[in-house]
Amino acid sequence: MPMDFSGKEEICATRLDIALEKFRSSPASQDVKFTVKYFPYQLYPEASKRGEDKYEWYKTTKYNDSEEQMNKYVTLMSAYGVGVGIDFKFHGLVANTIDAHRLIQNYQEELGPETADRIVNCELSPVLCFEDLELPKPSALYCQYFEHETHPSAPTTLLKAAHDGGVDRAKAEAFIGDEYEALPETKMLIREQASNGIDAVPYVVLEGKRRDLTLAGAKEVEEYLKAFENVAKESK
Repeated sequence: MPMDFSGKEEICATRLDIALEKFRSSPASQDVKFTVKYFPYQLYPEASKRGEDKYEWYKTTKYNDSEEQMNKYVTLMSAYGVGVGIDFKFHGLVANTIDAHRLIQNYQEELGPETADRIVNCELSPVLCFEDLELPKPSALYCQYFEHETHPSAPTTLLKAAHDGGVDRAKAEAFIGDEYEALPETKMLIREQASNGIDAVPYVVLEGKRRDLTLAGAKEVEEYLKAFENVAKESK
């Protein structure tokens, strides 16, 4: 699944997780196992590492500085988020995500896709995504960025996501501190996504025995579930 930090991606990832849980509890899952694997993709590779205000950046870049259009976007994304337990926030910083991609790819390769998924994706339980319950803030990158307005690639953001995702703290600190480690491999993977014709995210590919199924854009839970069932059926 090629990924970057767009609101539709967190919606996609959460719906995908819900569909996976439903599939795994069904008889169709007996002979088929799906594993989520992330591939890096940058929507805005020219973004600065320092970052700028997310709300103002979206309003200027996406909506021609229109407050009315920006308000419509906020209302729409908020409604989408409520449907899957995501409490979207619209300030904080938008910034270059290359260091987050380095982290994800390195530990996906070293410790496996499950670790990468814990680093990236929020827990399914909706109660974990609301601050008024006075629970610890979810530490996955998506939750930190979309729900708690943290910088997407700041060392503190990356360290919290990595450590709480199962990575040894000292090793994570050393990796994050070396900005060149895994950088060439990550950039190569980003170029591969472009060469595969991917020009937007979310973009999900389900690998099957007979064929692969591609789902571009944020689909509904039932659409993802149906795709899982189709792949399972064709794999018999």
